[in-house]
Amino acid sequence: MAIRIAPLVVSDKALFIALCTNQTIMQHVYTPLTVAQAAKLFAERLVPWHHKSSGWLSYTLVENLTDKKVGTIGLKIIDHQAAVAEVGFMLLSDAQGKGYASQALRLLCTQAFSVLNLHKLVAVCAAENSASVALLQKQGFQLEERLKNNTEINGVFVDDLRYGLVNDTVANRYLFKNN
Repeated sequence: MAIRIAPLVVSDKALFIALCTNQTIMQHVYTPLTVAQAAKLFAERLVPWHHKSSGWLSYTLVENLTDKKVGTIGLKIIDHQAAVAEVGFMLLSDAQGKGYASQALRLLCTQAFSVLNLHKLVAVCAAENSASVALLQKQGFQLEERLKNNTEINGVFVDDLRYGLVNDTVANRYLFKNN
């Protein structure tokens, strides 16, 4: 593998802000944040995570050869009883198209299903975000629905696509149901 994922730490603040404030990177995600908004969001991502958390379990993508941090990826449990989490990812422009997001998503899915024992992962992306659509499909995510005019980006409402990936190995066994 060319990359690994590592827990988000305080020194990742500049990377996080650069991702969230960049017009090009954010064109299919949401309206770019101000530096102050991105810094506040980063502080929220640093809150220690546990299986009952309502926040994001966040990681950075690190190139193995250079140790350069090139993006972020994470998950947020959106239904604790059913053990369903949303996943999200962003990469610096010069790291895109190298297979890093694919590798990172594979690592995150493995952790979500094998370690966290989640039942299902979902991802929502702009319908026009062909790179994310291709990545999700490559990783086995299935299109579940089209959400019309779901997200406002730079003053324009766009359609989103919701994808899902079920962990067939846990069947109806939920880690979070009785904890």
